[in-house]
Amino acid sequence: MRVKIIPRILHFKKPAGTSRAVYHTRKVWYILIQKEDRFGIGECAPLPNLSCDDLEDYTDLLTHSVHRLLNTDNFDLASLRDFPSMLFGLETALLQLEENTFTLSNTPFAIGKQGIPINGLVWMGTSDEMAKQIEEKIEQGFHCIKLKIGAIDFLEELKLLRGIRRRFPANAIELRVDANGAFSPANVMDKLERLAELEIHSIEQPLPPGQMIQAGNLLSDPPIPIALDEELIGKNTLREKRSLLDSIRPQYIVLKPSLHGGMLGCREWIAEARQRGIGWWITSALESNIGLNAIAHFCASIISPIDSQTLPQGLGTGLLFQDNIPLPLEINQACLWFHSEKEPDVHSVAQTFLKE
Repeated sequence: MRVKIIPRILHFKKPAGTSRAVYHTRKVWYILIQKEDRFGIGECAPLPNLSCDDLEDYTDLLTHSVHRLLNTDNFDLASLRDFPSMLFGLETALLQLEENTFTLSNTPFAIGKQGIPINGLVWMGTSDEMAKQIEEKIEQGFHCIKLKIGAIDFLEELKLLRGIRRRFPANAIELRVDANGAFSPANVMDKLERLAELEIHSIEQPLPPGQMIQAGNLLSDPPIPIALDEELIGKNTLREKRSLLDSIRPQYIVLKPSLHGGMLGCREWIAEARQRGIGWWITSALESNIGLNAIAHFCASIISPIDSQTLPQGLGTGLLFQDNIPLPLEINQACLWFHSEKEPDVHSVAQTFLKE
């Protein structure tokens, strides 16, 4: 098998604001594997200052790891557990090499018969900017809206949420918020109680990673359901996953294959969550269409009627880039769709990478 590692800088159509940073560009690495006339393309997309494998020597380590694994007769993907973005990229490339198509699942989603319900994401910005985004999401037909909070004044954020709630009851618009660890143990309960007045569905990561366990007694019966996200990063063994879920007992976990162990690791998280009655949904992590496509097909294949089918997923962020890889992914009526009849030939897409 021939392997090529292609770093690329992606440019956002609009700045993407979170409590950690405002993103204008995004660096990703593509893995291109060729075996005879078949190709596999995967995307490795660690998030700066967040991923456990956000490393200075990422390119060298990725190149070495991929070549080492592919030149071993019985290579073990699990050996990349501690490098989840690399693992996810290699998983995707090998799956596509096997299928020789961008249709990576045998599901109604894969043949365009069913879309995956997703939330409408409102990025951080000024109060006016966020209000405009909210209006756009409602006009686009989203029934679940997720707001990034924690960067502007909390009272302004409450005002925005209150404005939605005055117009739409909880059974019409589901509201999720993501604090990205912006609260502190000193103010978290007061803020959660204020949010509970607005019938918020859930809050992602109210405290910074590592402080959730310390605040265990404080958050043992939270005013609104808590979803863990950043807290899961770096917990790459089954023992660590079980210990974390048993210690905090969240109501939900939010899974990103690039951050939380690739598809292999996310399957483990979901199995452990199901055993404990913990809900979950899957989210992309600012990958381009290559990564988003793989995550969407993975999500479609693993959703079960017993837990997450009615929960909107977080799969809209792959469509944010000016210089994306054209794939037949579309957001329509609050769902992500895959139009298989418009799918490009893998060989033709691979050729664009081979020219770089």
